[in-house]
Amino acid sequence: MSNSNENHPKGLYLLFFTEMWERFSYYGMRAIFILFLTKALLLSDKDASNIYGSYTGLVYLTPLLGGYLCDKFLGNRRSILIGGIMMAIGQFLMFLCGNMVTDAPMATTIMWIALTVLIIGNGFFKPNISTMVGQLYNPGDRKVDSAFTIFYMGINIGAFFSPLICGGLGDTGNVADFKWGFLAACIGMLISIISFEIYKNKYLNNSDGVAIGMPVKKLDFKNLAIILGTIGVIFFLLSFKKMFNSDIDLISYLIYGAMVVVPLVIITDKSLTKEEKSRISVIFILAFFVIFFWSAFEQAGASLTLFADKQTDRHIGSWEMPASWFQSVNPLGIIILAPIFSFFWGMLYKRKLEPASPMKMAWGLALLCIGYFVIALVVKDTDSAAKVSMYWLLALYLLHTMGELCLSPIGLSMVSKLAPVRFSSLLMGTWFLANAAANKFAGTLSALIPPSDVTATKEYPSIVGFEITNLYQFFMVFIVMSGVAAALLFVMSGLLRKMMHGIR
Repeated sequence: MSNSNENHPKGLYLLFFTEMWERFSYYGMRAIFILFLTKALLLSDKDASNIYGSYTGLVYLTPLLGGYLCDKFLGNRRSILIGGIMMAIGQFLMFLCGNMVTDAPMATTIMWIALTVLIIGNGFFKPNISTMVGQLYNPGDRKVDSAFTIFYMGINIGAFFSPLICGGLGDTGNVADFKWGFLAACIGMLISIISFEIYKNKYLNNSDGVAIGMPVKKLDFKNLAIILGTIGVIFFLLSFKKMFNSDIDLISYLIYGAMVVVPLVIITDKSLTKEEKSRISVIFILAFFVIFFWSAFEQAGASLTLFADKQTDRHIGSWEMPASWFQSVNPLGIIILAPIFSFFWGMLYKRKLEPASPMKMAWGLALLCIGYFVIALVVKDTDSAAKVSMYWLLALYLLHTMGELCLSPIGLSMVSKLAPVRFSSLLMGTWFLANAAANKFAGTLSALIPPSDVTATKEYPSIVGFEITNLYQFFMVFIVMSGVAAALLFVMSGLLRKMMHGIR
């Protein structure tokens, strides 16, 4: 499909639609997951937070492998098909798990298998759908930034409706209803992959009319054996309960270890030029900073959901809003504010005042810090049993949404522009590796939320020797972490801009 100077290619809107339904599936399941763990499987907040962090962390770790197999063998199209099918199966297994809550051991076993299938499937799907957006455009085309903003709106339309639908069906107060939320997530994934397969050949072409995302190598028996063998090994390793919840946190070692090893392997590749290494180094440095953003931001599905459920007044008149519905606030904010931010960046660009990507991301961290500062002030002098107005929680989500718009779509666009074409999917997977570390860290931080009934646990959680005895101290952890990261990135942004060699 030809890409005119003014309009975006139609392939962008196919990828928009495909990602919208995939994100509906993911965020719909995530909206009720920690509530399912605590209410249906009767796990403690701490154990549920650790499992949540392990799952969401691994969801962002496997794109590294998926990106490698895509670049080496499969191509984007096949990878998306494999990942989509696996995720649909995983969501259906969660439906079966929810259908067996009266048999806790069986439900738990099915849940481990379901999570594993979802994790592997996401590894094939996630990096490749994002990479294809950049492939639709010519190198240097400034429309790439606005294309990723449009694409990001698709993500958030799916993320907005999913907690309302999956949460509305599953988070009813009856634990037997969680299964219907998981089934809705399964249906959303099926819509995503079917629509992609029907229209991919018609619309997924670059500006010269050449099909993008095609297989790199012929899928012969040897290559197929390598791919299936890799999937089998990962499935075997992740299917054990101890990988998700144990005294020795194996997943932390796996994710944080990969954060060190993978960049070293990539940056030492002898085919890279000095300029390419400089640009790739920027990706790695900013990936480090986004760990602190996402580990605080992703409390939305963990501690902030528990906070909304137990310590937030959710009544509007006589009706009480489901706690899971608060997860729709952020994507709704994205949908409303994304065009405004896109217009704002465009206006600054015309006046030659647009900040470079590192500076935008520093502002994102600062806004995140302010959001937690607001909620910390509200809970500072409140009793642990008291409930705060939900409007303060909404204010936090609004500030976090503004921070996200300064960081996330900018980061995706930046990776697509800085990464050499031959490493595009692998480096996109590396970018998501930072999200993996952040999500795992988010689960660890969520476990620090002080219990509402300390007499039942007989102890408070602690971090670096400091006990977290109340919500004010808990939220201060995020204020300090994100504030320091924002300050450092502001200071470093000039150097990083030079390292990008003309790319903004």
